[in-house]
Amino acid sequence: MSSLKSISLYLIAFCAFGGLFLFSSYTGEKENTASKLFTGDDDSKLPQVVKSISLDKEFSFAGEIVPTDNFDVKERLDRELLRDAYWHSSTVLSIKRAKRYFPTIERILAEEGIPDDMKYLAVAESNLSNAVSPSGAKGVWQFMKGTGKEYGLEVNNEVDERYHFEKATYAACKYLKRLKKKFGNWTMAAAAYNVGGGKLNKESTLQRSNSYYDLNLNQETARYVFRILAIKEIMSNPEAFGFYIDDEDKYPALDSFYEMEVTGSIANWGDYAQQYKTSYRLLKVYNPWLSSSSLTNKAKKKYIVKLPKE
Repeated sequence: MSSLKSISLYLIAFCAFGGLFLFSSYTGEKENTASKLFTGDDDSKLPQVVKSISLDKEFSFAGEIVPTDNFDVKERLDRELLRDAYWHSSTVLSIKRAKRYFPTIERILAEEGIPDDMKYLAVAESNLSNAVSPSGAKGVWQFMKGTGKEYGLEVNNEVDERYHFEKATYAACKYLKRLKKKFGNWTMAAAAYNVGGGKLNKESTLQRSNSYYDLNLNQETARYVFRILAIKEIMSNPEAFGFYIDDEDKYPALDSFYEMEVTGSIANWGDYAQQYKTSYRLLKVYNPWLSSSSLTNKAKKKYIVKLPKE
């Protein structure tokens, strides 16, 4: 044991000395590289500038003013702005996907009398993707199975309309309007969308406040509206935060399709796709709500299936 201990101490000392040498060499090389980067006219070689974000302006959500004169509110907003401003991959994906999804969301929100800012709630929920949460919420609007059914979405082993973008958006509007009626303002409605109306009402009653900004909530919900605010701020003016994404790099709308009516059963969606000269993969891209490889449809319900044009 004593000889092993001696060998171990020797190795530790050797590694420490070697590491110190390498660190000194690395930092020296880094300084040389940095000095080279700041010489010349090629801006593409400049390192990324990391800076704080100014909060010296008025912020609002759905027409409701954010009380940033409150230091706690201001710091919570600052946290989420910094998070999304420097979480580049996620924010870039949201900006790219917005071109595909925002026009439809904006149209439906306007039809339903919902403030346009609620489109950023969809970004906060799913990053505009057909995500699945650890708790089982699904789709762009992250409906749980029970809530989805409550608001008219079909959810079973073969069809899951939580993934039906248009239908789920209308369902989200109904849910938000109900929450707005219950709590009296859109900010609380957004918070309730995250935590549930019953839980938020319990906390509101217990804490004697109907202001989201004054409530002490679980961490996720306490950050939720601030995340939406940060997403709105960045996506409304991405260049101000260093996000320069050419329009041709954004994801186009999936609008090159025609519709087919299905009223019977489908033994295999792969055969169906080949019949219409497309692939099973593209059939599911255009119709992610088809959650099985077949459709029994004993009730002879009418479904509208989108098929991509050649």
